[in-house]
Amino acid sequence: MTEGCRPTERMIPFHRSLREPSPWPWGEDFIALLLSRPALVAHARESIARGSKSFAMASTLFDRATRERAWLLYAWCRKCDDLADGQDHGGALTAVEDAQARLAHIRVLTLAALAGETTGDPAFDGLGVVAAECRIPHRFALDLVDGFALDAEGWRPRSEDDLLRYCYHVAGAVGLMMAVVMGVDTGDEETLDRACDLGIAFQLANIARDIGEDAAAGRCYLPARWLEETGIPRDAMLDPLWRPSLAALARRLSTMAERYEASARHGTRALNWRSAWAVLAAAGIYGDIARAVGMHAEEAIGRRVTTSRAAKIGWIARAAWQASRRQAWQAGPPRDGLWTRE
Repeated sequence: MTEGCRPTERMIPFHRSLREPSPWPWGEDFIALLLSRPALVAHARESIARGSKSFAMASTLFDRATRERAWLLYAWCRKCDDLADGQDHGGALTAVEDAQARLAHIRVLTLAALAGETTGDPAFDGLGVVAAECRIPHRFALDLVDGFALDAEGWRPRSEDDLLRYCYHVAGAVGLMMAVVMGVDTGDEETLDRACDLGIAFQLANIARDIGEDAAAGRCYLPARWLEETGIPRDAMLDPLWRPSLAALARRLSTMAERYEASARHGTRALNWRSAWAVLAAAGIYGDIARAVGMHAEEAIGRRVTTSRAAKIGWIARAAWQASRRQAWQAGPPRDGLWTRE
């Protein structure tokens, strides 16, 4: 592992248009205050607190510098997701009629942030800060944007490989960026693959948990071939007649998620102790969602599975012990059969 991030308390550079006479009556000094790094971190902290209790809890286990950068990255991911889906910090899905315009907005602001320009949106400006500090490869961020493009196009997976490729774009790429934030060298392909596996595990758990919610919103991330094999009509998925068959597919996703989670755990040997602690806690907390879906699949079709605060705290304690013993683990299982990024 290398120290891939450069500490900085610099002020974010103004976009060229902001160097011209300020259009705001309160002046550039006030705008500069709003766009300072501490203000962006505060905005990001609020975003993760609202958007994900699981990730918010796990993030407290990082050292301060890594924690702040994880928040900044999360806030950008959350904002992109909300823009694309018409949500507010992951609330109920709403139909959007301007999907391509939203996608273009996301792409323009992301490219500006990666170029070191100030966008005026704290979520995107936060991406610019963490990308510069940690030298995050721009292609990882743009791979995530490509995932939003798939949704904007109304894309649906035909095969299991299609599903896993989608999971890479919307979550595996985030795992890659988080690995770099935690100091993983961009040339360490083995550790990056394991980080990608964790993102894929999280997304498979999401899809398994949200089958019913997605179907109600007109979406389906189950491969078309799976539906054909089980005889489930896509336009009548929520008919009670098909609930046992849908439950079987939810369990199939849950089993897949557990395989990717198991692979990802071995990547923590390349991390420092606190980062390994946070990652293992997140893996356990989120992995419990997949396991709960697997155990209660039929009920999960009709209601969202959650985990208790006590269970989350339990994983924090268990992950501390696992992080302390991770160097004694045998070499990670081979990734044979797991999807591999190109």
